[in-house]
Amino acid sequence: MNLIDQGRRKWLSLGGIVLGASLLPTNVLAKLATPKPLTLRLYNANTGERLVTNFHNGSKFVSSELSKLNHIMRDRRNNQVRRIDPNLFMRLYQVQRRLGLKNPEITLLSGYRSAQSNASLRRNHRGVASNSYHIRGQAMDFRIASVSTAKIRNAALSLSNGGVGYYPRSNFVHIDTGPDRSWRGV
Repeated sequence: MNLIDQGRRKWLSLGGIVLGASLLPTNVLAKLATPKPLTLRLYNANTGERLVTNFHNGSKFVSSELSKLNHIMRDRRNNQVRRIDPNLFMRLYQVQRRLGLKNPEITLLSGYRSAQSNASLRRNHRGVASNSYHIRGQAMDFRIASVSTAKIRNAALSLSNGGVGYYPRSNFVHIDTGPDRSWRGV
Protein backbone atom coordinates (compact mmCIF):
# COMPACT_ATOMS: atom_id res chain seq x y z
CA MET A 1 0.00 0.00 0.00
CA ASN A 2 2.82 2.43 0.87
CA LEU A 3 4.53 1.89 -2.53
CA ILE A 4 1.26 2.62 -4.33
CA ASP A 5 0.79 5.89 -2.38
CA GLN A 6 4.34 7.03 -3.23
CA GLY A 7 3.84 6.22 -6.89
CA ARG A 8 0.52 8.03 -6.93
CA ARG A 9 2.11 11.10 -5.28
CA LYS A 10 4.84 11.22 -7.93
CA TRP A 11 2.28 11.05 -10.76
CA LEU A 12 0.09 13.69 -9.12
CA SER A 13 3.12 15.98 -8.66
CA LEU A 14 4.16 15.51 -12.28
CA GLY A 15 0.59 16.21 -13.39
CA GLY A 16 0.55 19.42 -11.35
CA ILE A 17 3.80 20.57 -12.96
CA VAL A 18 2.49 19.84 -16.45
CA LEU A 19 -0.81 21.58 -15.70
CA GLY A 20 0.98 24.62 -14.27
CA ALA A 21 3.32 24.85 -17.26
CA SER A 22 0.40 24.60 -19.68
CA LEU A 23 -1.16 27.68 -18.08
CA LEU A 24 1.93 29.81 -18.87
CA PRO A 25 1.73 31.91 -22.03
CA THR A 26 3.61 30.32 -24.93
CA ASN A 27 5.98 33.30 -25.28
CA VAL A 28 7.12 32.78 -21.67
CA LEU A 29 7.73 29.09 -22.33
CA ALA A 30 9.68 29.95 -25.49
CA LYS A 31 11.87 32.41 -23.59
CA LEU A 32 12.56 29.81 -20.91
CA ALA A 33 13.44 27.11 -23.43
CA THR A 34 15.38 29.00 -26.09
CA PRO A 35 18.78 30.53 -25.29
CA LYS A 36 19.02 34.07 -26.69
CA PRO A 37 22.02 35.07 -28.75
CA LEU A 38 24.09 37.94 -27.38
CA THR A 39 24.65 40.71 -29.91
CA LEU A 40 27.20 43.49 -30.23
CA ARG A 41 27.28 46.31 -32.80
CA LEU A 42 30.73 47.81 -33.25
CA TYR A 43 32.02 50.71 -35.30
CA ASN A 44 35.80 51.02 -35.58
CA ALA A 45 36.44 54.78 -35.64
CA ASN A 46 39.94 54.26 -37.07
CA THR A 47 39.09 52.01 -40.02
CA GLY A 48 35.43 52.89 -40.66
CA GLU A 49 34.42 49.22 -40.37
CA ARG A 50 31.13 48.15 -38.84
CA LEU A 51 30.22 44.76 -37.41
CA VAL A 52 26.99 43.36 -36.03
CA THR A 53 27.65 39.99 -34.42
CA ASN A 54 25.89 37.35 -32.37
CA PHE A 55 29.13 36.45 -30.62
CA HIS A 56 27.48 34.14 -28.08
CA ASN A 57 24.54 31.84 -28.80
CA GLY A 58 23.15 31.95 -25.27
CA SER A 59 25.10 28.97 -24.05
CA LYS A 60 28.58 29.33 -25.58
CA PHE A 61 30.81 31.64 -27.60
CA VAL A 62 30.57 31.33 -31.40
CA SER A 63 34.11 30.90 -32.75
CA SER A 64 33.41 32.23 -36.27
CA GLU A 65 31.97 35.42 -34.75
CA LEU A 66 34.89 35.76 -32.34
CA SER A 67 37.20 35.68 -35.39
CA LYS A 68 35.28 38.64 -36.86
CA LEU A 69 35.59 40.49 -33.56
CA ASN A 70 39.33 39.73 -33.41
CA HIS A 71 39.66 41.26 -36.89
CA ILE A 72 37.80 44.50 -36.14
CA MET A 73 39.80 44.84 -32.88
CA ARG A 74 43.15 44.44 -34.74
CA ASP A 75 46.09 46.82 -34.40
CA ARG A 76 45.24 49.41 -37.05
CA ARG A 77 48.84 50.59 -37.30
CA ASN A 78 50.20 47.32 -38.67
CA ASN A 79 47.05 45.22 -39.30
CA GLN A 80 48.12 42.57 -36.77
CA VAL A 81 45.25 40.44 -35.54
CA ARG A 82 45.35 38.74 -32.17
CA ARG A 83 42.92 36.53 -30.32
CA ILE A 84 40.94 38.83 -28.02
CA ASP A 85 39.81 37.48 -24.66
CA PRO A 86 36.14 36.51 -25.27
CA ASN A 87 35.34 37.66 -21.74
CA LEU A 88 36.05 41.21 -22.88
CA PHE A 89 33.12 40.97 -25.31
CA MET A 90 30.94 39.51 -22.58
CA ARG A 91 31.92 42.40 -20.34
CA LEU A 92 31.07 44.90 -23.06
CA TYR A 93 27.70 43.21 -23.56
CA GLN A 94 27.04 43.40 -19.81
CA VAL A 95 27.88 47.12 -19.79
CA GLN A 96 25.34 47.83 -22.53
CA ARG A 97 22.72 45.79 -20.65
CA ARG A 98 23.44 47.66 -17.39
CA LEU A 99 22.84 50.87 -19.30
CA GLY A 100 19.46 49.50 -20.38
CA LEU A 101 20.48 49.57 -24.04
CA LYS A 102 19.61 46.97 -26.63
CA ASN A 103 22.35 46.67 -29.24
CA PRO A 104 23.61 50.26 -29.42
CA GLU A 105 26.41 51.00 -31.84
CA ILE A 106 29.63 50.98 -29.79
CA THR A 107 32.46 53.09 -31.14
CA LEU A 108 35.77 51.28 -30.79
CA LEU A 109 38.73 53.62 -30.41
CA SER A 110 41.42 51.11 -29.49
CA GLY A 111 41.48 47.34 -29.20
CA TYR A 112 44.55 45.16 -29.62
CA ARG A 113 47.91 46.92 -29.80
CA SER A 114 51.13 45.19 -30.75
CA ALA A 115 54.07 45.79 -28.43
CA GLN A 116 55.64 48.06 -31.08
CA SER A 117 52.49 50.17 -31.43
CA ASN A 118 52.12 50.44 -27.69
CA ALA A 119 55.76 51.52 -27.30
CA SER A 120 55.27 54.19 -29.98
CA LEU A 121 52.13 55.49 -28.28
CA ARG A 122 53.94 55.47 -24.95
CA ARG A 123 56.72 57.67 -26.36
CA ASN A 124 54.23 60.20 -27.75
CA HIS A 125 51.42 60.22 -25.16
CA ARG A 126 51.17 60.37 -21.40
CA GLY A 127 49.29 57.66 -19.55
CA VAL A 128 50.03 54.71 -21.87
CA ALA A 129 51.03 51.73 -19.72
CA SER A 130 54.13 49.78 -20.74
CA ASN A 131 52.43 46.51 -19.79
CA SER A 132 49.03 47.48 -21.21
CA TYR A 133 46.22 44.95 -21.35
CA HIS A 134 45.75 46.10 -24.95
CA ILE A 135 48.95 44.18 -25.81
CA ARG A 136 47.46 41.02 -24.30
CA GLY A 137 44.19 41.31 -26.22
CA GLN A 138 42.31 41.96 -22.99
CA ALA A 139 41.36 45.65 -23.29
CA MET A 140 39.44 48.16 -25.34
CA ASP A 141 38.74 51.89 -25.34
CA PHE A 142 35.26 52.88 -26.49
CA ARG A 143 32.28 55.18 -26.24
CA ILE A 144 28.58 54.95 -27.04
CA ALA A 145 26.88 57.85 -28.81
CA SER A 146 24.25 59.64 -26.72
CA VAL A 147 25.51 58.06 -23.48
CA SER A 148 27.85 60.04 -21.26
CA THR A 149 31.19 58.45 -20.48
CA ALA A 150 30.36 58.92 -16.78
CA LYS A 151 27.31 56.66 -17.17
CA ILE A 152 29.35 54.10 -19.12
CA ARG A 153 32.04 54.17 -16.43
CA ASN A 154 29.46 53.68 -13.67
CA ALA A 155 27.90 50.73 -15.50
CA ALA A 156 31.32 49.13 -15.97
CA LEU A 157 32.24 49.72 -12.32
CA SER A 158 28.98 48.14 -11.18
CA LEU A 159 30.10 44.83 -12.70
CA SER A 160 33.00 44.68 -10.22
CA ASN A 161 35.23 42.67 -12.54
CA GLY A 162 38.26 43.92 -14.43
CA GLY A 163 39.75 47.32 -15.01
CA VAL A 164 37.83 50.50 -15.74
CA GLY A 165 39.58 53.64 -16.91
CA TYR A 166 37.61 56.88 -17.21
CA TYR A 167 38.86 59.55 -19.64
CA PRO A 168 36.27 62.38 -19.53
CA ARG A 169 38.23 64.98 -21.53
CA SER A 170 39.20 62.46 -24.20
CA ASN A 171 35.61 61.13 -24.14
CA PHE A 172 36.13 57.40 -23.76
CA VAL A 173 36.07 54.54 -21.28
CA HIS A 174 38.63 51.75 -21.04
CA ILE A 175 37.60 48.28 -19.91
CA ASP A 176 39.77 45.21 -19.55
CA THR A 177 39.66 41.69 -18.15
CA GLY A 178 42.55 42.19 -15.76
CA PRO A 179 42.24 42.56 -11.97
CA ASP A 180 39.42 44.65 -10.52
CA ARG A 181 40.64 48.29 -10.38
CA SER A 182 39.74 51.74 -11.65
CA TRP A 183 41.42 55.05 -12.47
CA ARG A 184 40.76 58.44 -14.00
CA GLY A 185 42.77 59.72 -16.95
CA VAL A 186 42.56 62.82 -19.11
